[in-house]
Amino acid sequence: MPGRRTDKRTSLHDAIAAHVRDGDTVSLEGFTHLIPTAAGHEIIRQGRRDLTVVRMTADIVVDQMLAAGCVRKLVSSFVGNSSAGSLGNLRGRIERGVPAPLEYEEYSHYGMICRYLAGAQRLPFYPLRSYAGSDLPSVNPGIRKVASPFPGPDGGTEHIYVVPPVHPDVTIVHAQRADRAGNAQLWGLTGVQAEAVFAAERAVVVVEEIVADEVVRSDPNRTLIPAHAVDAVVECPRGAHPSFAQGYYDRDNTFYRSWSAISADPRRLREWLTEWVYGTREHAEYVAKLGGDVRDRLAVGDALSAPVNYGRRL
Repeated sequence: MPGRRTDKRTSLHDAIAAHVRDGDTVSLEGFTHLIPTAAGHEIIRQGRRDLTVVRMTADIVVDQMLAAGCVRKLVSSFVGNSSAGSLGNLRGRIERGVPAPLEYEEYSHYGMICRYLAGAQRLPFYPLRSYAGSDLPSVNPGIRKVASPFPGPDGGTEHIYVVPPVHPDVTIVHAQRADRAGNAQLWGLTGVQAEAVFAAERAVVVVEEIVADEVVRSDPNRTLIPAHAVDAVVECPRGAHPSFAQGYYDRDNTFYRSWSAISADPRRLREWLTEWVYGTREHAEYVAKLGGDVRDRLAVGDALSAPVNYGRRL
């Protein structure tokens, strides 16, 4: 592949500085697993403003970015603290307009997947059946019905719901590993990371480790995001905390359980951001601040995959 070995390694600071601009539409994807938390924190540190954030599962990192004043609009299919409670800042903005109103565009999970698919494939829309009987089309004008050009089951004209494509200015995802060119490998619970990358104008991949080219070549089917779709690759260990990275560390359920009380109290929320985000120069300081006890608690043992013989010509 031409340019495969181009070195796209950079720091998280420089990746955000180069690829996230005020007013951008920013996709942050990772479904429960491999959430790009460190990237969200760096966006906060650099004081980005007026962003439209696209994230299927708007969770803690979105709550933090809202509290820091980074976000003007949210496009999402879920809002919550990942089975552990509420998001105080986000909920206050949507329900009461406090401390400021938030423009919110809601889809179903599959509706968001279809938007990414349409964006990645450069389609004008994507059809789906699952909005039949739903109230969502009544509150979201972006969900529309069109007449199918083909006859329906009864031979007549069939009308079907469609959603528009999403084309983020930049997509940021977290993954387990990548090579220096940005060929990114993910395993375990995956979401729409690849589709979100292909739908975007620019893409930043943050990984637990950057490995030798030969490691990635030895297991090519794990490469869900190819280098030609990636603009920057960043090594950032534990960059998904408090979510998890399969094979590297576990989910920090203690943190998730604590977040609802923190985010419900504006003073505590400001103090948390001051101490943990603004008070750390980079994610490595955040990780060091977590302490050895937390890192030990989230440690995981081995669950090795069996080798695969891909074969080669003799």
